[in-house]
Amino acid sequence: MAQLLARPFSTGDFPELDAIHALIRRADGSLRSEVLHEVVLGDERLPVYCLELGNADPRVPAVGFFGGIHGVERIGAQVLIAFLQTLIERLYWDESLSQALERVRLVFMPLVNPGGMRRRTRSNPAGVDLMRNAPVDADHDVSWLLGGQRLTPALPWYRGRADAPMEPEAQALCRVVEERLLPHAFSLSIDCHSGFGTKDRIWFPYARTRQPIDCLPEIYALRTMFRTTHPYHSIYVIEPQARQYTTHGDLWDYLYDRAKAASARPFIPFTLEMGSWLWVKKRPAQLFSVLGIFNPIAPHRHQRILRTHLTLFDFMIRAAISHERWRPSPEVRSALHEAAMAYWYGPQPLNRDLQPART
Repeated sequence: MAQLLARPFSTGDFPELDAIHALIRRADGSLRSEVLHEVVLGDERLPVYCLELGNADPRVPAVGFFGGIHGVERIGAQVLIAFLQTLIERLYWDESLSQALERVRLVFMPLVNPGGMRRRTRSNPAGVDLMRNAPVDADHDVSWLLGGQRLTPALPWYRGRADAPMEPEAQALCRVVEERLLPHAFSLSIDCHSGFGTKDRIWFPYARTRQPIDCLPEIYALRTMFRTTHPYHSIYVIEPQARQYTTHGDLWDYLYDRAKAASARPFIPFTLEMGSWLWVKKRPAQLFSVLGIFNPIAPHRHQRILRTHLTLFDFMIRAAISHERWRPSPEVRSALHEAAMAYWYGPQPLNRDLQPART
């Protein structure tokens, strides 16, 4: 089991998909698995899996983990597979984990875009960027191409035709969120990507607008909890995505707005954007590889990334289980909202997220 992802960039097989199959076998029934969609590539049929642990009772909270939306960002799928491997191995001996899983539902889609990963493309096999594919338009001008375009799938960040339904992979992700996360009393999600900057970032909506999200007090409370609980794990910049750039068609904007319109039950989506520019800076030859731009190739760096984010994932699960203890009461939400607005949306937004927290 320790060698599940030892060959992350081999060409003769599909190590991420092989690892998922190995985990299903290893879990011996404790990991619920369902194929939501199959991507047909020539003679291959590549499954889009949903994997679950824990309690499906909607009265408990739920946490969703998503990766592999962009086929060249393999490290996103790999960190989730490594985390899932840790959980499955712990089930064989860790009584505390078994007890915790009675109080939470964990939903994994570690490989949303297997066709793109097989073809080594950001888009799915139809040429559509799944993170520009939702029927959501930005409320102002976005950067050309980067913000999403409908000209042609031959150019990057193609949104798909305006009159077309969302791509099957995007629809599968939306169904999982709407059917397996949103009915729960409280839900969080984290979507794992790579490729922006030299810092690891945790983004939250919106991508379509610079206006603040309604659950800003809850996000600020979570951010403060993480900083104070893990003061020496100060590797993340935590911020709204629109602070860096805005886009059309963001899936998490779309799902957050649908959740808000449908129910008062809280749903908070995050995106982990691993800063791959640092990996390239340390090994410039990676620029000459499509995968090297977005993934750590040096074995020691690859292994370090696979374990780096376990602290964050564990925190998300524990925060969901204990959401009633930390969610702001109506009496303090206004004060937290003002603090968050000053922190992220003021004239000169603060940027202390890489500094150890002070208590």
